Parts: sequence; C-alpha cells; structure tokens
Amino acid sequence: MTAPADARAFVAAHTALSHAPLVPEIALHLATEITPIWQASESWLAQHDIEPPFWAFAWPGGQLLARHVLDNPSLVAGRRVLDFAAGCGIAAIACARAGALSVEAAEIDPLATAAIALNADANGVTLTVTEADLVGAPPRWDLILCGDICYENPMTEHILPWLRTAARTAEVWIADPGRAYLPRAGLEVIMTRDIATTMELEDRTARRTTLYRVT
Repeated sequence: MTAPADARAFVAAHTALSHAPLVPEIALHLATEITPIWQASESWLAQHDIEPPFWAFAWPGGQLLARHVLDNPSLVAGRRVLDFAAGCGIAAIACARAGALSVEAAEIDPLATAAIALNADANGVTLTVTEADLVGAPPRWDLILCGDICYENPMTEHILPWLRTAARTAEVWIADPGRAYLPRAGLEVIMTRDIATTMELEDRTARRTTLYRVT
C-alpha cells in the first residue's frame, strides 16, 4: 500500500530521522519537539478527522518488541507477522530485518500508515501497510505483535477478546509499560526491561516494560 502523498509530506515536514534509545539500528521519522507536532496534528485533525500523533514517538512497548526481535531473529525468521496498532512501525521493521516471511503493519490512522511507509523506506525493508480494522479478522499470521495497547479501557475490551481467540492458532505478544488496563490473567512473561522515556511523554524518565505471550 502506498500512503497518500499529502500524508507522507506532512509526516516528513514535521519529523526528523532519529533513533530510539533501545533500538539504534532502526531509523525513524520522529517528533523532535512534542508541542509543534501536536499542534500541527490538531490542525490536520480538524481537516481530515485523524487521531493524535502517537505515530511520531517510539513508545516503550514498540521498542521492547523491536529489541527482542533483533536480538532473537530466529523467533520471527520465516514467519508471517502482524504488527497490530503499529504506531511508527518499529516492531514491523525489526521483523522485516530479522527475516520474517512477510510483515503486515496495521494502523487505522492515515498519518500513522504514512509514517510507517516512510520508516520502512528509510530502513530499506519491504512490508505491507494497511489501514483496515483487523479486530475480528480470522488470523492469517503466525505471530501477532502488540505494543502498548492497554492504555484505555474501551480499546482493551475491544481488542483483547480477538487477541485471545487469535492465540489459539498464532503466537501473540503484548509489550506493556505498566498501563492501567492490562489484564492480569492469561499472560505469560517473556522478559522485562527498563526503557528510557521523557517527562514530556510519561510521568517518569523510565518505564519498566514487560513483554508477554498471550496464553
């Protein structure tokens, strides 16, 4: 899928190629100053009905997923992977670099899909970007990655039943930095790591982030 030219231009104009602290191997179009990107996106929102620019930051969950994949490429090599609610696409790009058979990155925000496409180009990887709402879709993947999806109760209640169903036929990972609505049951810890963040995005300078397998 090719992102609309105006969305790609918006992303390019309001970000700079940067590197997340935990995953310096991957270049990403990220916000360098938070306030301007949020103000610009609010203006765009009024015209195009889009979400806030969560895609302009490498959140702890996505960083942990990407780091785990790059450190353990055999976990994804030759597999069909979905990066669900992919944000900037950092985990999807890591999977493509690690030798996944196919990688699909899903986001319903057109600016997010534009950012993912630009980030994939910047890293010389091929993946499929979709704006389709995949919740409820029959799994066609071997591995589903989700970074930081439990920050709101309605979203969690909408997504988790589908992920639990998908876990019957696919492996499902959730990376979560301690959000309030993460379920307490049906999750197996894979690893935990403290990830640097900023007080502008979070309420602390590091978030203890855990990678889980849905059971």
